[in-house]
Amino acid sequence: MALVLALTCVPSHVNETTETVDHLGGVLSVVFVAALVVTINFAPVPGTGALALGTALVTLAAGAGFFARQRRARSPLYDLHVAGRRIFWVAAVGGIIVFGSLMGAIFVGQQYLQDVLGYSPLRAGVAILPAAVCMVGFAPLSARLTHALGSGFTLLSGYLFCLLSFLTMLALWKQGSSYWVVGLAFAFLGAGVGLAGTPASHSLTSSVPTRRAGMASGTADLQRDLGGAIMQSILGALLTAGYASVIAKSVASSPNRSKITGSVQSQLEKSFAGAQQVAQRYPQYASKITAAAKSAFLAGDQWAYAAAIIGVLLGAALVFFMFPRHEAEIALLGRYQAEDSQPAAVPARAPRPRAAHRKH
Repeated sequence: MALVLALTCVPSHVNETTETVDHLGGVLSVVFVAALVVTINFAPVPGTGALALGTALVTLAAGAGFFARQRRARSPLYDLHVAGRRIFWVAAVGGIIVFGSLMGAIFVGQQYLQDVLGYSPLRAGVAILPAAVCMVGFAPLSARLTHALGSGFTLLSGYLFCLLSFLTMLALWKQGSSYWVVGLAFAFLGAGVGLAGTPASHSLTSSVPTRRAGMASGTADLQRDLGGAIMQSILGALLTAGYASVIAKSVASSPNRSKITGSVQSQLEKSFAGAQQVAQRYPQYASKITAAAKSAFLAGDQWAYAAAIIGVLLGAALVFFMFPRHEAEIALLGRYQAEDSQPAAVPARAPRPRAAHRKH
């Protein structure tokens, strides 16, 4: 039924614009984001330095190409003049960090719950419900705070709760931790995202002209998608690097070091799942392998949580120093509106030369 209604009732085009689509800019943006994520993921993996360096160069080239294209395109995919407005770009970066923190924390947290605490996939999924409940519950408060005290104050409030969440993970998520510690961290995280989500989106849409509403909407989606991709990659890479480092030290100090082949060590260092596969092949050492893998994971996730804390603090500093206070925010938005309401300047035409008078 939905397909029939879509085919019969939804127009194929609503003539919302007559401008051409910047396909080249779109391709460059896709290459930039993809290369960036691949670089972050492969940077800590042993033996992939050349690949990481190559993708890093592609990232720089695609980013520079996208920036140059947007400056010269007649109909840019991303209006850099509008994106350079202080309220817009600070809110965009702030939102990327907040939503990325949510995705990254869930990514690492699900592995912690299942690999270290032994939760089933279903139980691990249910365990993050406090984040969803607090996110929804704090959203109305966020709207009221944004209206009364400004977007900057509300963003910083969200950052505070995100910081409390990662501090809880760093200090209290250990082997054998009870669920209330897990639920508390996720509740703090949900409250932080619930508070920061409204001002981040509101600042984007209110600081652009009507003709760029699609750009603001796209940036709001970008906060979630790009933020999630980057933070998951960073936290995951640090988790992997920390885990592999501890496992390597455990293997080196093992009394059975001479019996451990290079392929087995490589599998042990690859991931917790790899260690579990080795434990199944060598049941006589299964308990020791599992214990070492859990200890290595807990060391690696400390790297990840510490990086998340640094990211949140940097985002909070950016908002505190760069985002205008409430009165200045209102004045700046008014200036943007006045600037956008002015008609575009039309170049004056040169006067037409008068025809020479004929002598009679």
